[in-house]
Order: sequence, then structure tokens, then C-alpha cells
Amino acid sequence: MAVNVLVTFYSRNGSTEALAKALGEGAKAEGAEVRLRRARELVGPEIIAKVPGWADSAARQNALYQPPNEADAVWADAIAFGSPTRFGSVSSELKAYIDSLGGLWSQGKLVGKAGTAFAATATTHGGAETTILSLYPPLAHLGLIIVPNGYGDPVLFKTGTPYGAHTAVDGQYVTAPSADDLAVARYQGGRLAKVAKALKGA
Repeated sequence: MAVNVLVTFYSRNGSTEALAKALGEGAKAEGAEVRLRRARELVGPEIIAKVPGWADSAARQNALYQPPNEADAVWADAIAFGSPTRFGSVSSELKAYIDSLGGLWSQGKLVGKAGTAFAATATTHGGAETTILSLYPPLAHLGLIIVPNGYGDPVLFKTGTPYGAHTAVDGQYVTAPSADDLAVARYQGGRLAKVAKALKGA
């Protein structure tokens, strides 16, 4: 049975984007149709200009990915939220999209779908787990069935978390997610699609 998977994320330098793409690949490997959507910046160009590379990265990604909307969430049988860590919690850009789903929440339109979360940080202990866990309450309030990774694949004993995929990319010593980080994300996408299939077929 085919399922629809929405991977909606915010990424400033491309780390969360890389995880999102890998998660989508994992879902596609299970036969899912996947939509990748990037939340948009909330701050003005004067703030963006203070961070080297931000404007170019945003322009590149915004040309590749549409912004998420309510129709995407209704279309989906499963939703994955991905965020960089902002002081141990979800980014305001992704949270703004989640907050926009209040109308669907009030109608119960997302109840019973599968949901999961993933994150990227700038340091190994930069709050990836707390960021992923900060996305669990919105998933629960929206009525999604939360799908964690557990330790269902051997790669999770090397990287990632039982809550969701993550990567630590500091931009100086580590400039991209590792092969293991991406393998965890693919596993997570496949697991999400499998659970969505089971829920849809029940």
C-alpha cells in the first residue's frame, strides 16, 4: 500500500537539509511518495547578512523546496519534522509552520498519522536530543503516532539517537553529516513509511 510522507524542515547551512533528503530516500525505498518542504526565514535581510553564507544557502534551498503548507499536512500519511538546534530546542522557522497547523488541529485532521523528528547541531553535545524531544509535544498535540528510532538498526549504536536522526556539523572541522548519520536518517524514513503503511491499512 502506497503512503505519502511529508518531510518538512528548516536548514540554514544544509546539515538538516542533508538529513531530510536521506530520510526521504529511506521512505521512498519503502515505496512512499515523498514531499520535501523547507520552512522560510522569519528574520530580515539585515540579520541574515550578519552570518556568512546564510543568504546564499537560503536562496539555493528556497529554489529547490517549496514552503510547507496546510495542504501538505493533509496530504501526508506521515510527517517528519527536522530542525537545527536553537538553544536546545526547535528553530523558530519550523515552529512557525507547526503553529500554523492550528486549524487542522481543531478539526482533528492530523489524528492517527505517523510522525517523527530529527535534528542537527553545531557540536556533539549541542542539544540534538532535547531538540528532537521538543518536537514530540507538538506531534502529540496534533494527534500523530510518534515513531522513534529505537535501536532497530546496528548503525544506531554508532550515531543518531533512539529518538531520531541527528548530526553534529560545526562548519570548521566537520562540514557535512557522516555516512552513518545519513544511514540513520534513511532507516528512520523507512521505519516511518512502514508504520504509516500499517496505520493506513488498519
